[in-house]
Amino acid sequence: MYSVKSIFREHWRLILLILGIIIIFWLLYALRTAILPFVIGIVLAYLLLPIISWAEKKLPRQGEWRQTKRISLIILSFIVILGLAGFMSFYIVTAVIDAFSVLVQNASQYIEASLATIQQRAEVLRQQFPPEMQQEVDRLILDAGAAAGNAIRGLFTRSISAIPSTFSLLLGLVSLPIFLFYIMKDSEKLKRGFYSSLSPQIAEHAKNIISILDKVLGRYIRAQIMLGLVVGYLCFIGLLILRIPFAPALAAFAGVTEIIPILGPWIGGAAGVIVALAIVPEKAIWVVLLYFIVQLLENHLLVPRIQGGYLQIHPAILIVVLVVGAYVAGFWGILVAAPLTALIIAIFKYVKKSIQVEETQPPPTEVSQE
Repeated sequence: MYSVKSIFREHWRLILLILGIIIIFWLLYALRTAILPFVIGIVLAYLLLPIISWAEKKLPRQGEWRQTKRISLIILSFIVILGLAGFMSFYIVTAVIDAFSVLVQNASQYIEASLATIQQRAEVLRQQFPPEMQQEVDRLILDAGAAAGNAIRGLFTRSISAIPSTFSLLLGLVSLPIFLFYIMKDSEKLKRGFYSSLSPQIAEHAKNIISILDKVLGRYIRAQIMLGLVVGYLCFIGLLILRIPFAPALAAFAGVTEIIPILGPWIGGAAGVIVALAIVPEKAIWVVLLYFIVQLLENHLLVPRIQGGYLQIHPAILIVVLVVGAYVAGFWGILVAAPLTALIIAIFKYVKKSIQVEETQPPPTEVSQE
């Protein structure tokens, strides 16, 4: 039987690595609001750098252009991204705003009709109870109103307390373009500086671990893109069947917002429901049902299958990981659960293999000096 001391002696490097990873991610979670813009910047740089490096190789290598071509390509990529985002926002947001304006104009009629229907059905339901039960129902309704008021006050209090963190988030978002520019401009210089600060052996392991991180992030991003395409296609088919106006735009919007974890599906679904309420209110309930079904398919079938396949994690394990991540860290837990699990598994395999290789190598022989 192995004692705790012998286990620690044999696997102390692996144990320290796991503890180090836990401490790093705990710090990242504690500072999540402040570092969110910079995480976004690193992800954008990760997506854009291969394209910029490819274009840079196609351009002339000599002359003054050599010094400025990377900067010019970065600025050009900013312009293209802003142009695409602006065009898409204009196309989608215009449709939603037009629908929302119609909804606002008819809001009083919708509210009055809805309240009248609710009161009528509530009164019919109330009359079915005995008199003593009717008093209890009235009391429950009053308690529900008081609970709603307390919930609103609590939400307001939490909103006020969140102002400092929101300010730091906004400050980070303002500095995001500058941060992204320098990350993309000096990426190779930053890598060389980082590796040169390490010993050769540690630098080799650092390069291998960063390569593992690159592969895991690449697979995760491809999974999110595939998920967005599938969700957009399902929404497009459903909206076409329901004959909802702006079906292609709403489906594209649902697919794009799918890239945003947790909040994305709600944003995409809200746009479709607003358009339906404003233009074809009689079909609004069917649109809600459509997005609800798509969400069920996504959460219970698409995410485990697509993300699990790309990240090489079994769907059953991925479901457990997502539930545990949501319990431990809420929104952030769901956001990082899948890629973090894949990264930990890959690093664990790499460290285990490295230790086995080191243990099988013979110790260096000492050359006797005569």
